Amino acid sequence: MSETRPNNRSRNNFCGRTRREFLWQTGGGFTGVAMAGLMGNDGFLASQAVAADGVTPFENPLAPKDPHFVPKAKNVIFLFMYGGPSHIDTFDYKPRMKGMDGKTVEVKTFGRGGRRNNGRIVETPWKFNQYGQCGQWVSDLFPNLATCVDDIAFLHSMTADSPIHGSAMLMMNSGRILSGSPCLGSWLNYGLGSENEDLPGFVVMLDPRGGPISGAKNWSSGYMPADFQATVMRSQGEPILNLQRPNGLTEGMQRHLLDTLRDYNKDHQQPRADNSNLAARIASYELAFKMQTAAPEATDLSSETEATQELYGLGEKRSEPFGRQCLLARRLVERGVRFVQIYSGGNHNDANWDAHGDLKHNHDMHAGETDKPIAGLIKDLKQRGMLKDTLIVWGGEFGRQPTAEYARGTGRDHNSFGFTMWMAGGGIKGGVSVGKTDELGSTAVEDRMHVKRLHATILHQMGMDPDRLSYFYGGLDQKLVGVEGAEPIRQII
Repeated sequence: MSETRPNNRSRNNFCGRTRREFLWQTGGGFTGVAMAGLMGNDGFLASQAVAADGVTPFENPLAPKDPHFVPKAKNVIFLFMYGGPSHIDTFDYKPRMKGMDGKTVEVKTFGRGGRRNNGRIVETPWKFNQYGQCGQWVSDLFPNLATCVDDIAFLHSMTADSPIHGSAMLMMNSGRILSGSPCLGSWLNYGLGSENEDLPGFVVMLDPRGGPISGAKNWSSGYMPADFQATVMRSQGEPILNLQRPNGLTEGMQRHLLDTLRDYNKDHQQPRADNSNLAARIASYELAFKMQTAAPEATDLSSETEATQELYGLGEKRSEPFGRQCLLARRLVERGVRFVQIYSGGNHNDANWDAHGDLKHNHDMHAGETDKPIAGLIKDLKQRGMLKDTLIVWGGEFGRQPTAEYARGTGRDHNSFGFTMWMAGGGIKGGVSVGKTDELGSTAVEDRMHVKRLHATILHQMGMDPDRLSYFYGGLDQKLVGVEGAEPIRQII
């Protein structure tokens, strides 16, 4: 059998005689899919992009959508104090505990150590004082945040279903103690879409010491499409990992390839019913391309004034990491990012707020890292006129018990029976407190508020009816607040 050797022309054009054919044939056409993705929102594929049924025109799942009613807030910044900050050592003043240190009392508790009927009181090592016109009690842990209490609504009777970190965090993020459900940021982006086509609609920033237990389940889109899950962003270095274009591929070269693909598709426009996944890839590739420019600009804090950077605690060793994240959060919501979540505390033990050992060492460290940046965020948003449109949420997955966990030491166990969270901005009344725990802070006794009511309040402030926002899955119209529903916390709206 004779062998025909290719001539020089065919060797130089082994993937096609034109640059269009080269691009389309390389990798079995996969390059074309990627390039098509980058061009998706330019409209040249609009005539052939269809949904999975092969008929319905494809719509970008992150396109802005109308709310159910006029919203009070446009964006959310959730400051998650991972590990469980102690409410009775921060914002829930318990004067009856004074002088009771070391005394064994009858009190029912349920935490990591199981269920108990009595325990040894650990008196708070910090002094409390009243601040602002509202007279809110705040401990010495938060001297800077104490100056902002007239802008804050404190929720002193929060409850959750689990005293265990993993399931409690899932509940705080997704409304359920089991994994597999979309988190709060995913629900907001599903219901409202994203106003910024160059940045993710949902961003998470982790503590430099590591991520929380259960990891990405806490910012997952669950049974929703991956379009709605969070993008992890860093406040220093490369903002989003694996985003930069390969070495040697310049922006100009990318645009040249896009133009080439545009020409090819003009010559080969044929609607296809099997393009159900192509349209979704289009949106993701296009976003990645735009983020290559937008993300570095958004995370460049050098344009901020020295006064602004000082307000957030930049330049101070202990507060700079969280301060950078809070300042970046302001820049992101300023650019239309819908939901930003920042984690204070990472990894295990004293790397987060989980004070099982030395309570004072633990909370002094974490409050010292976050106090000035959080106060700076509130003041900065307020002076820019952004606080009225930006809803800030602060809290952990639960609180801590009034009694010691061990025979010796000052460590406190988990407490999901009653704890404190707070909200500010975004149409929330400032200088108010709702709910109470008992005289020791072991359980909520007045205006008990389940985590789902917090979620309902956030959705409400963003213009969404928590009982109308649903996603059909598993034969049910699933909701963030559950099929039973939940009422917003009206006292703070």
